[in-house]
Amino acid sequence: MKPIKALYNFSFVAYTCFIIPLQTSYSNQPIMNETFALRLKSARSQAKLSMRELAEKAGNVVTFNSIKKYEDGLMTPEPTTMIALANALGVKVEYFMRPIKVELGNVDFRKKASLRAKDIIAIKEQIRDFLERYLEVEEILGITHRFQKPQPLPLGQSPMQVEKAVYLLQNQWGISGNPIPNVVEFLEGLNIKVLLIDAPSNFHGLSTWVGEIPVIVINQNDSVERRRFTGLHELGHLVLDFGELEESELEKRCHQFAGAMLLPAKVIKSELGEYRTFVSFGELVALKEKYGISVQAAMSRAKQLEIINAYTFKVFCMSIASNRREENLGSFKGEEKSYRFENLLFRLVSEDLVSISKAANLGNMKVAEFRDKLDAQA
Repeated sequence: MKPIKALYNFSFVAYTCFIIPLQTSYSNQPIMNETFALRLKSARSQAKLSMRELAEKAGNVVTFNSIKKYEDGLMTPEPTTMIALANALGVKVEYFMRPIKVELGNVDFRKKASLRAKDIIAIKEQIRDFLERYLEVEEILGITHRFQKPQPLPLGQSPMQVEKAVYLLQNQWGISGNPIPNVVEFLEGLNIKVLLIDAPSNFHGLSTWVGEIPVIVINQNDSVERRRFTGLHELGHLVLDFGELEESELEKRCHQFAGAMLLPAKVIKSELGEYRTFVSFGELVALKEKYGISVQAAMSRAKQLEIINAYTFKVFCMSIASNRREENLGSFKGEEKSYRFENLLFRLVSEDLVSISKAANLGNMKVAEFRDKLDAQA
């Protein structure tokens, strides 16, 4: 299989991914040592627990040495021990029986990447788990992946080429040049898989391909404005042709791309005017609340379009330096959430394709929680 290159946390990553055809049923499959070993290690990695910490969290019904043997595929636990491990890891016992469907290879971060090793592993395993569940749901429903990859969108050496690239992209996809009210729904409407994960503050997002399927991962702990920006920044990584651009310039272009998608030129010029010597925080907060773009990104956008000059931007940067988190500077008033995956789970049950228990398992939810959500749709 061909290796896939991915982009992590605004950094290059060598990310080798292979996708294995899904099976629609796991019934009557024996618990093989190898499958259990991989699943146990994956769940432990997602929980960021050491073997000793897992043993303690499981009530010390299992030892460190036994867990090591399980993960090495040398032995399989007794049913009671398996239940204790599942409870400690927050998964169902069935999780351990599910064959691995998506294989993710090694991840090679740049030297300046600041994520800890266990955080990197946890993110990888969350991606694997999410894709396996999402792809199985779509397979049962007969949904195929039809991401329309645009024609090459070369950027050249000029920052203003980003404006042209956005225009060409919108024409190719037949989408309007208006602001995007819900970025996650917009991305999923393009048949991009979007995963929001609980990640450290120094991770914002990544983009990659699994086969022909584009995937974007976003840190759910970031502000709504940052999540929207990250989603579109990563879209830039997926669709833009960077040519021979240096990495630092590449990241700048993706920032500019995200800004152009969030706040189109015609919109920001309508709001601020063609040229300004000063922009008040009140105006910037209004843009933030209406269009879901941070105050800082909005001013960067104004500078990119030469609405403000370098000096005005420098003065702004000095004034915001002590409040980079933009506390007490408003927040997006719109909704930034997708219901697609949940709705697919509801469809599975409504069409009697799977049981409520199976659907809850695919949604990584407890049965009672899933049933409450399902009943709320009535």
